[in-house]
Amino acid sequence: MKSENKLKVGILGVGHLGMIHLKCIQEVSAFEVVGIYDPDEQKMTNAASKYKVRPFSNESTLLQEVDAVIIVSPTTTHFELAKAAICRGIHVFIEKPVTETPDEAKTLLELSHQHNVIAQVGHVERFNPAFTAIKDMQLVPMFIEVHRIATFNPRGMDVSVVLDLMIHDLDIILSMVDAEVKQIRASGVGVIGKLPDIANARIEFENGCVANLTASRMSFKQMRKLRLFQQDAYISMDFLEKETTIIRLYEEGNEHIPEGISLMELNTDEAKKFVHIEQAETIPANAIQDELKAFANAILEGKTPAVSLEDGYRALKLAFGILNEIEKQKFHVS
Repeated sequence: MKSENKLKVGILGVGHLGMIHLKCIQEVSAFEVVGIYDPDEQKMTNAASKYKVRPFSNESTLLQEVDAVIIVSPTTTHFELAKAAICRGIHVFIEKPVTETPDEAKTLLELSHQHNVIAQVGHVERFNPAFTAIKDMQLVPMFIEVHRIATFNPRGMDVSVVLDLMIHDLDIILSMVDAEVKQIRASGVGVIGKLPDIANARIEFENGCVANLTASRMSFKQMRKLRLFQQDAYISMDFLEKETTIIRLYEEGNEHIPEGISLMELNTDEAKKFVHIEQAETIPANAIQDELKAFANAILEGKTPAVSLEDGYRALKLAFGILNEIEKQKFHVS
């Protein structure tokens, strides 16, 4: 079904984020955009006119003409759209959260294996320069602290802040911690409506790692920071500024002690130690464009995508575990 030179791709959903994907995917040489579909005819007409692409009357007609599809529609529609595509043998890219429920995500995962389909989930922070800067480091975090704080925006209010914002960091944490979740503690409060707008979660893993996350969409400022501590290093990632700082501790006599003005001497009772502060090299990038390139490469090379459907399922399952704990807390308080 693959075209001779390029992968034929369609986009389902051309709202705010869908328009960004449409713009970015036209810069990915491996793809040929066949067309778009959105039940909102005005949005679809505007997108088709602006980016010179063909509007389709329904998703079924679009699916007949593509090798792959980008699903950027409301989360409530992800499951049925992805299921229809996968069962046709069409590769799928699905924006986060992957589906409304973990059970739906698990079903899609099983179907993707049955139909030998590449399925990637849009956890875009995996492609943030702050995170890719440490991709070659050996990470064994034992404590992680995260703050993801945003100003109020009506978009995304149909889901809790856990599924809207925190899920980005849940995916990042699960990609770094090689252990199963042991215990979840969480609390949250809805300020605007019934769904949590502010949430905090403490996640304990079987290997002893602890992650503490705070997410809010009711702030006057923005912050997206993740700090991790492991035996040999402290790493601070700023996803908003796309900067990463690495602080390492070396003992006197270690042949790997780097040289330079960023080296600070530290006297302890045990031995003389040195602290080295390094600003990791970050390469400017368009994270959405990069994740779409990764999707294309996964299809062309027949390999597991950078953010697999299983990754999306695990992040969603953990998010629902947090939401369940928030509900328990709410019931206990009342």
